[in-house]
Amino acid sequence: MTTTRSTKQSPRPGLPLIAATTATLPAVMLSSLAVAQPADADARPQTVPATLAAAIEAQAAAVKAGIIPAASVSAALPSALQPTRVTPSAHTVARGDTVSGIAGRYGLSTTAVLKLNNLKSNSVIYPGQRIKLKAAAARTAAAPASTAARTYTVKSGDTLGGIAGRHGVRLSQVLSWNGLKVTSIIYPGQKIRLGAGTAVAAAPARSAAPAATRSASYVIKSGDTLSGIAARHGVKLADILSANRLKVTSIIYPGQKLAIPGKAAAVQPASSVTPLVPSSFLGYTYPAAVVSSANKNKALLNASPVPSLAQMQSIVADTARRMGVDPALAQAFAYQESGFNQRAVSPANAIGTMQVIPSSGEWASDLVGRKLNLLDPYDNATAGIAIIRQLIRTSKNLDYAIAGYYQGQYSVNKHGMFTDTKHYVAAIKAHRKNFS
Repeated sequence: MTTTRSTKQSPRPGLPLIAATTATLPAVMLSSLAVAQPADADARPQTVPATLAAAIEAQAAAVKAGIIPAASVSAALPSALQPTRVTPSAHTVARGDTVSGIAGRYGLSTTAVLKLNNLKSNSVIYPGQRIKLKAAAARTAAAPASTAARTYTVKSGDTLGGIAGRHGVRLSQVLSWNGLKVTSIIYPGQKIRLGAGTAVAAAPARSAAPAATRSASYVIKSGDTLSGIAARHGVKLADILSANRLKVTSIIYPGQKLAIPGKAAAVQPASSVTPLVPSSFLGYTYPAAVVSSANKNKALLNASPVPSLAQMQSIVADTARRMGVDPALAQAFAYQESGFNQRAVSPANAIGTMQVIPSSGEWASDLVGRKLNLLDPYDNATAGIAIIRQLIRTSKNLDYAIAGYYQGQYSVNKHGMFTDTKHYVAAIKAHRKNFS
C-alpha cells in the first residue's frame, strides 16, 4: 500500500488488486484516495498507512482534531432556536386560579392582564370566568347599522368583559352603549346592547309615556339598570339618581322601588328600599358599612354560578376528610349555618355555606397558608373547616369548640356559653348524628 498510483497504469489488471486491498481499509481512507489530484505531487507527499491498525489510528487522530471542546459549546439553545410560546386569546378560570398565576403561566405580566380585563388587584375571579390574554384585533370595517343594536341576554356566570370579548367588541363600547361602569353589576336575564344603533325600539317607544305614568314608582326587576329605567320612562339618569338619593355606582336589587321624577313625583324615602340582606338579625342591628358589604357580596353570589345544595354537601364532606376533620361534624355546621347554600349572606356579612365573616376568613387563610376567597365554594368550605379544626385543637372539649364557632372562642372562655349558644351546640350535635 506504499506504492503510488500512475495515470498510465492499465485499469484492467489493477482492479482485482484494488478491490482486494481496499476492502480492509476504513471508508475515510478510501475517500482520501479518491479525491487525490495529480497537482498534489508538488506538495508534501501523503504517506498511506501500511497497516490497518495504522489506518485506524490515523482516522482517530483526524476525528479528534475536528472535535469542538465541550466548554466552548453553550448549554442553552439560542433564543432564535427556542420553541415559541403560544398564548391563547383567553383563559377559563379554574378552581384555585389567581390573576398573577394565570399571567405567569403564559409569560405575561399581572398588570397587563388586570388592565386588559379591567380588573383591580383585589378583584374576585370565579371558576368558569373567561380572562382575556390578548387584546381584541382591530376591526377594519364598521359593523352594519342593522346589526349594531343587537342585544345579548346575560347568563349566570357572565361578565361584561367576557361578553365584550365573545362578541368581538371593546369593553369600553359595551359600557358606553349600556350606560354602565366597570363596577356595575349585571344579572342573569339582563339585556346588554352590543351596538350603538337604535334598533332596540322598545326604549324610544316607552319614552313617550304620559307624565302621569312617569310620576309613579317603579319596582325593579331582574336585569334592570338605572340607565335603562331612566330611558324607559323618558327621564334623565341624573334625575333618577337625585330623586332616589343614589349614585351611578349604587347597587339596585329586584323588588326595590324607585321614584320616577315627574310633575307630581316625590322623593322616595330611603326606608322604602328593600335590600337583598336586611340590616338586623335576632334583634341586633348591624353597622351600615357591614350591611352594605353584605349586600354587595350577596349580589355577587346571586350573579355567579354556585354548586347545588347536594354538590355543596359533597364538597364540605370531601374537604373535611382531606383536612382530617370528621365529615359528619363539618356537614352539621354547614347545614346549621346555611343549609349548604353558598349564596347565603347574613347581615353580619357572614358569607357562603360555612357563614364565615371576612376577618375569620383572614384567620383561616393564615391557618392553611394561602389566601382564601370566601365567595369561592371550595375556599369557603376550606375556611370553615380550618376554623373548626383549630377550635377543636385549642378548646378544652368538643362542646366548647362548637360554641366557639358561634359565640367566639374568647367569649366562651371568658363568659361561658350563652343560652342561645347552648341551643346551637345541641343542634350541631344532633345534626352530626344525622350525617354519621
